[in-house]
Amino acid sequence: MIGHEVLALDAAPECARIEEEIRRAVLGTLHRKGVVLGLSGGVDSSVTAALCARALGKDRVLGLLMPERDSSGDSTRLGRQVAAEIGMAVVLEDLGGPLEALGCYRRQEEAIRGVFPRYGPGWKCRLTLPPLLAADRLPVFQLEVESPEGERARSRMSPESYRQLLAATNFKQRTRKMMEYYHADRLQYAVAGTPNLVEYDQGFFVKQGDGAADLKPIAHLYKSQVYEIAAYVGIPEEVRRRPPTTDTFSMEQTQDEFYFPLPWKDMDLCLWARDHGRGAEEIAGALGLSSVQVERVFKDIDGKRRATRYLHAPPLVFAPPS
Repeated sequence: MIGHEVLALDAAPECARIEEEIRRAVLGTLHRKGVVLGLSGGVDSSVTAALCARALGKDRVLGLLMPERDSSGDSTRLGRQVAAEIGMAVVLEDLGGPLEALGCYRRQEEAIRGVFPRYGPGWKCRLTLPPLLAADRLPVFQLEVESPEGERARSRMSPESYRQLLAATNFKQRTRKMMEYYHADRLQYAVAGTPNLVEYDQGFFVKQGDGAADLKPIAHLYKSQVYEIAAYVGIPEEVRRRPPTTDTFSMEQTQDEFYFPLPWKDMDLCLWARDHGRGAEEIAGALGLSSVQVERVFKDIDGKRRATRYLHAPPLVFAPPS
């Protein structure tokens, strides 16, 4: 039986290798003076910031704290804590005003009222996927809302309402990236992206939003490996204990509630097995699942890869006339 031990990482040499790649990319290939990145208070952005500071020096890394109306207060607090631990500079950019001006929240509410007409000020929402392990599922998001009195309701959305809600919500990631490039341009810095391997592989990002960056230093690392490096470089324990969240909708939700079929540690092993040609029966025991359930996860991995090719695709440039 294959278990999670196959993902074990020797953090010291891997950090040294990544740091050298960062120096080569930023100072050499890109000819930039340093790095800008968004700090979310999560382990991925924290590790990316620490590696960039180790590679370039803490005075060449700028972290941006970019809260908006629906952000968790923990994101800003933990982002500040990480920056203080590293000794790097941070800038607070409150994006609530710009998002309001763009109509982000208004457009979200319009889409939600197509399903729940009473939705308005004081209400909260989130998108979730139905559980995968009990049976094959259709990848159809469900909208969950909570009234100011704490009453909850859930319903499937029409394709039109879902697309509008997603399009309006994507303003958040794209506005954050716009702010990162503003600071990068004024400082002659590069923008560092923060996805791990599973997020990058499975298309868990917004095109020209958090998917846009000049370098992605940890996009080759499984989440469990990111946690190993986090401990090695001294990321605060509270950040390392924090469950991975989307921090996108007003109701709290974990990444496996919103997008992935399994918690991050088990997703790592499934993706590793899929990429290394290992069968479901070889890892089922380590996951506490049946082979049939693991096969469902494999199917979900393959489906997300197909569905998100557009997100990875570069702009299409046509050949000149002959």
